[in-house]
Amino acid sequence: MKKYYILIFFLIGISSFVLGGLVGHYETFPFDTLKNSSQVDISHTSILDEISDSDISELIEIQDNNDIKLKKLNLVSYIWKTSTLPSSLPDNVEKNFSDLRFENMENLNRIEKIEVSMNYLTCKDICVERKFSLNSNPYLFLPEKSNSKLIIYHQGHAGSFVLGKDAISHFLNKGYSVLAFSMPLVGENNQPIIDLGRFGKINLTHHDDFELIETSNSQSPIKFFVEPVIVALNYVDKNYNFESYYMVGISGGGWTTTLVTALDDRISKSYSVAGSLPFFLRNDVQDLGDYEQRVVPLYKIANYLELYTMASFGEDRKHVQIFNKFDPCCFAGESALIYYDSVDLKLSELVGTFEIWIDDTHKEHKISKHMRNLILLSME
Repeated sequence: MKKYYILIFFLIGISSFVLGGLVGHYETFPFDTLKNSSQVDISHTSILDEISDSDISELIEIQDNNDIKLKKLNLVSYIWKTSTLPSSLPDNVEKNFSDLRFENMENLNRIEKIEVSMNYLTCKDICVERKFSLNSNPYLFLPEKSNSKLIIYHQGHAGSFVLGKDAISHFLNKGYSVLAFSMPLVGENNQPIIDLGRFGKINLTHHDDFELIETSNSQSPIKFFVEPVIVALNYVDKNYNFESYYMVGISGGGWTTTLVTALDDRISKSYSVAGSLPFFLRNDVQDLGDYEQRVVPLYKIANYLELYTMASFGEDRKHVQIFNKFDPCCFAGESALIYYDSVDLKLSELVGTFEIWIDDTHKEHKISKHMRNLILLSME
């Protein structure tokens, strides 16, 4: 009898192992059920319930156009220590620039390489000024057949905007000119070595390094994220006659998209993909973000909900947040829908459009083809 029990347990064990392998490898039944149940976080769900019961709209301290103007003025003052956005032009523009990585793109007429050099004065120790320059090198892709509209495309932390080649090509094929950016210290941009006195010399390679150079009497390193877009757009404004400016960004580029469009009214429609969430929804480690996502002085002036409102505000202006429901990187799920009504209600009192789209068509950290098509439809 004992031998029969051993044989039965052995057969059950083998069957369970085989079934587990089939379910895990081929995602057969009951894979979806197990996957969904494993993703249920009771504590996280209760947190969202508590948040949804609170009055999120009270966090948006904007009543009218004057409040938005004041917040913009305070943001500009914090970032640049001035009262207006940068009016400067790029240091250099190389027309008919050749980059083999973008050869044979359909409907491409030429590339212009734009060079933006940003000086920064930092004060450490006994307020000894230390000056260094950080560069941004966006490309302007100009199509053979143009619809006279420009899309600013901004890549995230993963690397150069060459990673967004599919998106750039997609927009270019539809007749849009594309102005493509990489984040500071990433891709085509430099990584300067700076002297911080008693801290020693450091090589700026990561965004968190910017914490070491920010002081109360200096410009904010946040300028390195938004100034290249504004300066390059100044060049485009002066030399071309586009009918409309739009902006699309992924990940850290999505964060940049929100801040730039909150500051610069020239951009009419903007699309931030996996870019940010308000602090009260950042309950997972992967959602905490780099320096720029959590630098406190910035968000004391305008919190995330207020930035979304500012990016949406204006006649014929729209800001869309896009979240990948199954994003393995960050800002996954549908929790953003909790604050949609609050921002939408605020804009109904003002003017402008705010939308949230959830992309459940894939399980990657990217702008899917499905979303690229929806973005183009939204623009048109």
